[in-house]
Amino acid sequence: MGQTVATSAFVSRCLMSSIRPLIPLLITAGILLGGNGLQSTLIALRGAQEGFSASTIGLMGTAYFMGFLLGCIFITRIMKAVGHVRAFAALAAIAASATLTLVLVIDPVMWSVIRFATGFCFAGLFTVMESWLNSGVSNHDRARILAIYRIIDIASVTGAQFMIPVFGAGGFTIFAIMSIMITLSLVPVSLGDRSNPTPPEDVKLDLKRAWQISPLGSIGCIFVGVTNSAFRTLSPIYAEQIGLSVTDVVTFVSVGIIGGALVQYPLGYMSDLWDRRKVLLVTTMGAMASALMLVFLAGDSPLANFVFVFIFGSFAMPLYSLSAAHANDRAEKGEFVLINAALMLFYSVGAIAGPFVASVVMERYGPHALFSFSAAVYVVFVGVIIYRMGSRSPVPAGHRGRFIALLRTSPIFARLAGRNSASSGTDDG
Repeated sequence: MGQTVATSAFVSRCLMSSIRPLIPLLITAGILLGGNGLQSTLIALRGAQEGFSASTIGLMGTAYFMGFLLGCIFITRIMKAVGHVRAFAALAAIAASATLTLVLVIDPVMWSVIRFATGFCFAGLFTVMESWLNSGVSNHDRARILAIYRIIDIASVTGAQFMIPVFGAGGFTIFAIMSIMITLSLVPVSLGDRSNPTPPEDVKLDLKRAWQISPLGSIGCIFVGVTNSAFRTLSPIYAEQIGLSVTDVVTFVSVGIIGGALVQYPLGYMSDLWDRRKVLLVTTMGAMASALMLVFLAGDSPLANFVFVFIFGSFAMPLYSLSAAHANDRAEKGEFVLINAALMLFYSVGAIAGPFVASVVMERYGPHALFSFSAAVYVVFVGVIIYRMGSRSPVPAGHRGRFIALLRTSPIFARLAGRNSASSGTDDG
């Protein structure tokens, strides 16, 4: 018994010693994830207070995802030119300055330009950070780091939301806090690690190959990009327009995110056991049904909206990872990074279109039309899934990889997750 305890303690010390050098990067991740999530909600609320229309705020969301897409494509060139630390410092400085400019210049055109710039910067910041993590973590610790990273993501994104009711959406204070958060992310990066790893190779974007491997996975990522970006950009507007308080607005957004985080792994586990397309079909139908509940049953009741958005998030948020997992089941060994980089691009294309189209629908038909729009997209996706199930046989159980919950922070996340799934037939390329 004593020997077992001693062995466990030794293993724990070894794990902590290997993970300890990555703690500064994980702290940086928490700050950036929280600041990015806070900014998305605050832009919508403050824009509404300033009299911006729903379509104007939707256009800002579109601008953000356009910048994010370009950031994902070009950041590796910047890293190769100046290295990790300088690239991170430059992008953080721009993002912090842009955040302060939001409150200094209250103008929808300027805000759209700033959102484009911050989208580019955050894509670059996440890529630098995740590239650094990927180079520093051993294969043995990869699963543990991914779990910690996911916990940090949920805790920081949801926790940061509640700074809004504490400090208010109006005035200068909350923007100064966001700028401080982005600036502070420089501290652990600058002081916590003296290494400067080799920049990653350019992400290969073979969209044709990805589509050939899995039309369903590619289409799924586009549709999920449309609906999830619309929800993330416009759900604060929906909640504000139906009369919820500021605290209830951020609770509404947070409950949807938490629902997706909690239910994603049970759905992923089921998709490992059964035909993944069946789980994808049921999950899409659940997202559609819960969106319609928000349209027809939630009304303006805070409690009803919290319950239904939790259900909506539980089904809507895992759809990206389920679509990606299905695509990876079809991929050849060594194509994990290639396929996931392409899927993220497909997601970004959908995310560019989603906020603006949904906002135009909301402006014409009212706040509940946000979820009517989402339900309509899910109806089309259900039809696509059923069609693909009839035209192609399922992936044999022995060829299905293990489900991995993928974050859409940067293409490098696929490399961070890739080696973790090597034992299940995929590769990091």
